[in-house]
Amino acid sequence: MNPQAKGESVFLHTGRRDFLKLLGAVAITAAAPGEVYALSARGTAATPVKNRSPLVANSFYALPLGAVKPQGWLARQLRIQANGLSGHLDETWADVGPNSGWLGGTGESWERGPYFLDGLVPLAYQLDDARLKAKAQKYIDWTLSSQQASGMFGPRSNDDWWPRMVMLKVLTQYEEATGDPRVIPLMSRYFNYQLAALPTRPLRDWGKFRWQDEVLSVVWLYNRTGDPNLLKLAHLLHDQGYDWQAEIADFHYKQRITPEFIKLNSGGGLSDVALATHGVNNGMAVKTGPVWAMFSGAAADRDAAAEMLRVLDRYHGLPNGMFSCDEHLAGLNPSQGSELCTVVELMFSLEQSLAISGDALLGDRLEKVAFNALPGTFTDDMWAHQYNQEPNQVECSLHREPWTTDGPESNLFGLDPNFGCCAANFHQGWPKFAATLWMASHDDGLAAVAYAPSSVEAMLGETPVRITETTDYPFRNRVQISIDAARPTAFPLRLRIPAWSEGTSIRVNGKSVTAQAGSFTNIARTWKAGDEVEIAFAMKPRVTRWFQNSVAIDRGSLVFSLPVKEDWLKLRDRGMTADWQVYPASEWNYALNVDEKTAPSLNVVETAVVESPFTVANPPVKLEVMGRKLPSWVAEDGVAKPVPAGPIASSAAEDKLTLVPYAAAKLRITAFPQLKT
Repeated sequence: MNPQAKGESVFLHTGRRDFLKLLGAVAITAAAPGEVYALSARGTAATPVKNRSPLVANSFYALPLGAVKPQGWLARQLRIQANGLSGHLDETWADVGPNSGWLGGTGESWERGPYFLDGLVPLAYQLDDARLKAKAQKYIDWTLSSQQASGMFGPRSNDDWWPRMVMLKVLTQYEEATGDPRVIPLMSRYFNYQLAALPTRPLRDWGKFRWQDEVLSVVWLYNRTGDPNLLKLAHLLHDQGYDWQAEIADFHYKQRITPEFIKLNSGGGLSDVALATHGVNNGMAVKTGPVWAMFSGAAADRDAAAEMLRVLDRYHGLPNGMFSCDEHLAGLNPSQGSELCTVVELMFSLEQSLAISGDALLGDRLEKVAFNALPGTFTDDMWAHQYNQEPNQVECSLHREPWTTDGPESNLFGLDPNFGCCAANFHQGWPKFAATLWMASHDDGLAAVAYAPSSVEAMLGETPVRITETTDYPFRNRVQISIDAARPTAFPLRLRIPAWSEGTSIRVNGKSVTAQAGSFTNIARTWKAGDEVEIAFAMKPRVTRWFQNSVAIDRGSLVFSLPVKEDWLKLRDRGMTADWQVYPASEWNYALNVDEKTAPSLNVVETAVVESPFTVANPPVKLEVMGRKLPSWVAEDGVAKPVPAGPIASSAAEDKLTLVPYAAAKLRITAFPQLKT
């Protein structure tokens, strides 16, 4: 039985008249505690808040939650998420259920409630879903009413700084969406308390390694209040936090990390070496340099995200856009995995780093993770997920291999396989990606930093502007951008041109505009209602090289895999969902007859972009490639053995193989030996 079935369509439309009416008024409706705060029409809701002096200006600024709306396949994907575990987790999983410590109960009181809300809030407000808003509001109201006289807030059963760092991110998003006047005073009181407490109760373990996430909330509040004590707090967090840039500058963790190396059984896995090699910590840390660049202004800080990715890729990189981390850094073998928490935290780091630095290549990486690793670790209906996914994943079963520090449930599809953090945390991936497709530029324009069907509404100067992006990207190469401005208005429009798209065509009202791959094209002009921008990316298949000189094939931002026929076996029911093992029912051990020269001529087969595009049954695009079976390449304990070094010969008959997008195939081979010809 295959559980992958559900999916529901949703289309979000706002008429121009309603849009202009929305941006024309500025009243905020007052509400009593316990009510859902709603904007009757808040003109500033689509106006970004820029960095105050002495902070250094960002290249881009995220627009307030709700300014960017998903459309088309992306809106449907968010609706699938809402209909799946995200929309029902509190109904079937006690850790975020009615007895949660973040609802005043005696249940789980650490990170899981805040993690859940960090995705539920943006999902609810982007879909304008009253049911999801009401779910989130219960936790928000309790949190806002929990503050003690000292300024501390949250469950009294722990005083750990870390879970409050996550809840602060939740509150900033919620305030932007609603204007709830309780948020800023709570944050101000808490930060004053923390500034006084940190000298004698400094950051430790998780908070010490994730300090940069709190600095984002400190900056958010400083830009709204100007309180100079917030700058002192940011410096204190920086001084007490782990020095990630020093680690990357002199990187010692070049090998597959073992329990013995990090002394896992000593200190509960919380030693500095264990936390420094922890995958989620590294995913969060990618943004550390750019976040601190707002204070230092140093070019080395602004560029540090790209440098950290370069180092991680060199020693632990995988073809799906991730680095290995199952649960610690695990080397280059594509049969190693990546934790789902790392996927969504890396996406958030890339979104924040791109905004600060303006580095277009970070947008390339963001899309690769979002369109491959993120959906590749869920069932199609998003009712079950994996803890670890593998690019070369030929079985999902109760085997101990290949995990270094994780358990045998690590790549099962289920409610909370291996450890429950991912069940709580995965919800932020799609909603935050959708919310940051468009950003405001430092010079009062708009920027398309990633591509997917969407719309954005913003005040540019005194003029309300709506932009609609119509596209089936990344499954197709064309993007159409339609401008709707209340009156003709001059502003710069920046379009990210991926590094893989040499020869991109851009036309504004039919006239060509020069585009350069790997950068932002800036179109500064007076825009008026009815203006159209058409983009055609040069989306040819291409080969990338990985472990043991193996080959993977990309087309645009999509990675392609050989799907292995799947035999799904239910392990157990888990309330509203279930845990599943998946066994292979077809051959997978092939070498491909392809290289950098021949890849662009591979046959591309395009079909309709369906309700749920990341499915093996109806992939919107396929690639055809020739290969030969390699009998010596086998699985052991359910794990594909390391890719044989190529080029390698095979006497087997040549077969035509059909590759599908990585995320469509839940069993797959992504990195192949190259066939010797």
